[in-house]
Amino acid sequence: MALNLIKLCVGADGVDDLRNWIEFRLAERKAAGQDAEHLHTTRMVPKRVDEIIGKGSLYWVIKGRIQCRQRIVDIRPFVDTEGVSRCHIVLDPHVVLTHSQPKRPFQGWRYLKSEDAPADLSGGGDGIESLPADMRNELTELGLI
Repeated sequence: MALNLIKLCVGADGVDDLRNWIEFRLAERKAAGQDAEHLHTTRMVPKRVDEIIGKGSLYWVIKGRIQCRQRIVDIRPFVDTEGVSRCHIVLDPHVVLTHSQPKRPFQGWRYLKSEDAPADLSGGGDGIESLPADMRNELTELGLI
């Protein structure tokens, strides 16, 4: 069974803001002649990498709610120029919308078991994924979706 990570998406106003940031960073790397990878740098290195890489996702908490995820492609520990151990979490740039789920603030990342992760929005013709995030969140809080 896959193991996931969950992290606060600090500074993003919504999923579209996250997507724009990813596009910007990929364009920046490409312009610098680097591989077009989406990297998220964090201080702590997950210990359970075998359960995560290629199987798990990074679930993003935006505005107090889990709203989307990105598949984790790789985890690369490194030491920065100041000698501090860090970690690049390599993410698939495609952002998958999930059912909105409230989450209290926390620091860093946490493990998230698959059974505790919100399901992806289906895209099965019900149109939920096309609703604005605020409306989806409100409808979820009311128990309507």
